[in-house]
Amino acid sequence: MNHLERLAATIKFKKTDRPPVAGPVFGHAAHLSGLPLHKYLQSGRLLAEAQIRAYKHYGYDITFAFFDVNVETEAMGAVLHFRDHDYPYIKQEALSPDTDFSGLVLPDFSHAGRIPELLEGVRLLRAEFADSLPVAGLVLGPFNLACQLIGMENTLYLAVDNPEAFTGLLDFATEFCIAYGIAQIKAGVHLPIVFDVSASPEIIPVAFFREFELPRLRSVFKRFKAAGAIAGWLFMTGDIKPILHYFPRIGVDIANFDYCVPPDAVKQSLTYTCVNGNIKPLLFEYGTPEDIDRAARELLTEFSRRKGFILSAGCEIPLRARPDTIQALVNAAFESC
Repeated sequence: MNHLERLAATIKFKKTDRPPVAGPVFGHAAHLSGLPLHKYLQSGRLLAEAQIRAYKHYGYDITFAFFDVNVETEAMGAVLHFRDHDYPYIKQEALSPDTDFSGLVLPDFSHAGRIPELLEGVRLLRAEFADSLPVAGLVLGPFNLACQLIGMENTLYLAVDNPEAFTGLLDFATEFCIAYGIAQIKAGVHLPIVFDVSASPEIIPVAFFREFELPRLRSVFKRFKAAGAIAGWLFMTGDIKPILHYFPRIGVDIANFDYCVPPDAVKQSLTYTCVNGNIKPLLFEYGTPEDIDRAARELLTEFSRRKGFILSAGCEIPLRARPDTIQALVNAAFESC
């Protein structure tokens, strides 16, 4: 059973030779390869080479084609500040709250910002792994992208002060999300993960999520699957217990859950949905291999009868994580069969 077959079977709650394990390793791959982060984040070739090297080093079940959360907004004109040892931050937003969002058009993905480089990285990874290892892309969810385009505070005020304009912004963000995800699928990802942490109940009310984000996420996943994605993967962090029961309606096949969400809550709300999580990410940087091994084995035991589980951190593995802690995560999955 190869990595892709293992993931596909796990999503369907079928028997596997062992539980799949995912980092998720993003920028840590640059750190492992000794690359300045700003170079890794601007080169599809360097991303692919570092991700291939990280996979060969750790042996986990998924590789990730992802730069950072500012790729989309940069493509729309945002000004970023790149750093050697951390992710870039936005110096100037792409749009203002006064923008006529109904008149926005999607950028040309063959020329917009770093998107061409990211898509080249996807092509190189798929050429390397074909259908032996899942290649996962990543796109921002509609609300998350809206917050990146004009700023989170501006987005929240706009939703209250000018609902019509807010809806226009969210509709454009949804259009961008779908188009960018399909571009990744065409370039070779097996599935684009939808990263929507700004839509967490810790930031917006549950009723707001249900009215505005739920139908748009459902549209996103429907379009991705029609374009060839093997599954719909929603990546949210924080305490998402109040909205877990909506995930099946959205079309989520894999749901990320963070360290603050207990496994029992996930098993109760997502009986037939594959889940991944939920070791505390900072434990990979400040903990020990023994800490990771203990946490991983507890999770594997917790989900052993249920199936439909991918062993993972609750969010991104930190850039400067200890390699031996990541290896401990992978080893726990290998030794559980």
